[in-house]
Amino acid sequence: MKDQIRVARESDAGAIQGIYAPIVTDTPISFETEVPTVSEISDRVKKTLVQYPWLVYEREGRVIGYAYAGTHRTRAAYQWTAEVTVYVDGEFRGNGIGRSLYGILFESLKKQGYRTAVGGITLPNPGSVAIHESFGFTRVAVFKSLGFKMGTWHDVGFWQLQLQPYINNPPVPVPFPSIAAEFQSRHQRTRNGPTSE
Repeated sequence: MKDQIRVARESDAGAIQGIYAPIVTDTPISFETEVPTVSEISDRVKKTLVQYPWLVYEREGRVIGYAYAGTHRTRAAYQWTAEVTVYVDGEFRGNGIGRSLYGILFESLKKQGYRTAVGGITLPNPGSVAIHESFGFTRVAVFKSLGFKMGTWHDVGFWQLQLQPYINNPPVPVPFPSIAAEFQSRHQRTRNGPTSE
């Protein structure tokens, strides 16, 4: 079975929508209430890749998972922190795909110069908590009844991971395109099955 993790393309938007749509329509995991169009997702991929990594997991030419980073908050002092997200097609969960995506995503963020990764999780979501904590994320806050969806109020927890040491006068994180070639040479290769990450 030929698998690869690669940088997302705008043309992956349809596959990404297929993974994301049931998260929106059938669960409170995402606080979106309308499934974004393929065009909207394509635009999100394009805009994200200006600064952050967006990765897809491909098996036999089919995208079955994705992970990306984005802005945590817009004020300048937050620029060393990235918010991270991973989703895997329901058919393939529990096979290490999310861990493989996250492992490479965090490697990229470190290379770019980010210091902290933050994950926001609608609670309860034991699977998401487990994957984050397996990488060393710690729970730092729970906001009560932060969003209303599917007829009820939902708490949202935030988990935090230190990616690398906090130093004085850290360099500004570099845009993902500046390391994309190195990323592709290291990771865009075919392999048999998901990694053990």
